[in-house]
Amino acid sequence: MRVLERMRKEWFMVGIVLAIAGAKLQPSFGVNGGPLKPEITVSYIAVATIFFNSGLSLKTEFANCRLHASPCVFCSDFNQGSWWK
Repeated sequence: MRVLERMRKEWFMVGIVLAIAGAKLQPSFGVNGGPLKPEITVSYIAVATIFFNSGLSLKTEFANCRLHASPCVFCSDFNQGSWWK
């Protein structure tokens, strides 16, 4: 039971070791044009996932909602007004 508790605690390192072992056993899975499509997943999906995960850790409390809403309204009005024909 001690080994299982240690693996639960160090789940990230276990995942990295498994990913490296899988890449060593099946390198054709991650080549350009392969089934993983790294030219798309690394460029777009991985970056979007990292930013999304970082955004989840941001605080959602606002000390002053009016202070936050004013620039948002101004920017959206300015942006829409600058493209109006």
